[in-house]
Amino acid sequence: MRMNGASRTAVAAAALGALLALTSGCGGGHQGDVGDKEGRGAKGAAGSVALTRPPIADATSARTIPGIGERLHRRIPADSRQVVAVYGAGRNSATATAVLYTKSGSNWERTRSWPAHNGKKGWTADHHEGDLRSPIGVFTLSDAGGVLDDPGARLPYTQDASFEAPREWERSHWHDFDYVIAIDYNRVTGTAPDDPERPQGDEKGGGIWLHLDHGSGTSACISVSKSAMRYLLRTLDPDLHPVMVMGDRAGLKA
Repeated sequence: MRMNGASRTAVAAAALGALLALTSGCGGGHQGDVGDKEGRGAKGAAGSVALTRPPIADATSARTIPGIGERLHRRIPADSRQVVAVYGAGRNSATATAVLYTKSGSNWERTRSWPAHNGKKGWTADHHEGDLRSPIGVFTLSDAGGVLDDPGARLPYTQDASFEAPREWERSHWHDFDYVIAIDYNRVTGTAPDDPERPQGDEKGGGIWLHLDHGSGTSACISVSKSAMRYLLRTLDPDLHPVMVMGDRAGLKA
């Protein structure tokens, strides 16, 4: 979403207010996953980056995504050809692995994988504000943004200083939101990732993002390295209808 002038100022002020006031999001032991907002903007040819061929050592192919049970597989949209699967180490663990799968024909190919973190207290099938657990499920990925300039994202990207983490947070968290991809949980798609609107109500939490890792668990978000975020931003393509399938390994298989 491209904005300027008074509207840009108003939205930035509202986003900063939401960032400081909401408590369901990422930020270590502090306030968190910001607000549910997504930013939508047009992308020209300069913003398009070709998919990288998967490393041979990391490439596998299967009709179904490994470790994902039939219940969640049925929730992956039929037209989706990119899935970021986040495999949590355990129900109460903050450690995870993120894997990008790309569909080729009728097979899912393992493209890349990275170490990741999730909610500090693990996972839940019934996420609520402040429970410090990441929601289990299948969620579309529609919008991106961050403090830093657009690195060549295919998803609509909103760059603004309002994404910056509050400086009262620990220094290790200051760059968490340099790049973010909104996970479409309790949010309105087509708006900036830091938009505070929550269609299911505040009690269900929101502002759950994929963002930069700070070395430990989050308040509900998923975090990966900066290089992983740059790769995903340049690779996830709205024309391929990317989604995230996330949960602890047992929850994903159920």
